Amino acid sequence: MTLFAEQNVPPPTDQARDFLAGLLLRTAQGDHQAFSEFYLRTSRQVTGLVQRVIIDRELSEEAVQEIYIVVWQDAAKYQPTTGTPTAWLMTIAHRRAVDKVRSNQSSRNRDHRWAATAPNAHDGVLDAVADKMDARNLIASLACLSALQRESIVLAYFGSLTYREISVKLCVPLPTIKSRIRDGLQRLRTQLESVG
Repeated sequence: MTLFAEQNVPPPTDQARDFLAGLLLRTAQGDHQAFSEFYLRTSRQVTGLVQRVIIDRELSEEAVQEIYIVVWQDAAKYQPTTGTPTAWLMTIAHRRAVDKVRSNQSSRNRDHRWAATAPNAHDGVLDAVADKMDARNLIASLACLSALQRESIVLAYFGSLTYREISVKLCVPLPTIKSRIRDGLQRLRTQLESVG
């Protein structure tokens, strides 16, 4: 089964292939208008493929953006003798989508390993805060964190929200929230140890 049959899209005509190849050639020369036209004519197919590989909508949107960045940067690498512009593009799209899934899974695995090896990491920090500092000192210590870390930690420990609830509230992917909190807690621990 061909890629086009798989997507219920009729195969491109020779004229359409030549037109897309011309757009890629002009894109390789830095023609923004040609790139925009190439995007308009191909993004629906790319998005469809990416969404089948990556279920998560936000990750799919990121992947599609990355795919078209690759197209912009690598348009000169397209060789008409090796295949159609659509086949070239869909190969890039499939590879990028698979890479995105693997990267996301790897990030989740790292977070899981970290959580398994340090299940009570936050408890020690909270105990140190309670034992060593009053509210004024706590606020001063939170100032050592980035605004994003501080927001996530405050929601987790003072707002009693779970990582998933914070992710939904801030519209940020769950692995990003976990990383912000983990990095922020490590930074806060260092700050507290220097004070104590």
